[in-house]
Amino acid sequence: MNYEEKVTIQNETGLHARPAAQLVKEAGSFQSTIQLIKGTQEADAKSLLGVMSLSVGKGDELIIRADGEDATEAVQALQQLITTQLSD
Repeated sequence: MNYEEKVTIQNETGLHARPAAQLVKEAGSFQSTIQLIKGTQEADAKSLLGVMSLSVGKGDELIIRADGEDATEAVQALQQLITTQLSD
């Protein structure tokens, strides 16, 4: 099953090392493959290097796309993490 949602980054410093690591850890708890898409760039949400390579800043829009049995849950969990829980 495929599922995706858009999210806008609210964290003042974007997805630098600590919030990116939190996101990767959360993504790793799901079996689905999960991609983060910023414009024309895509990254594996389970790869810290991949997430960091997107250079996501405050106000940037990301698409979270997952494919697998827990795709909906994965996307919703990451969306929730990004919008309410990421720390600077």
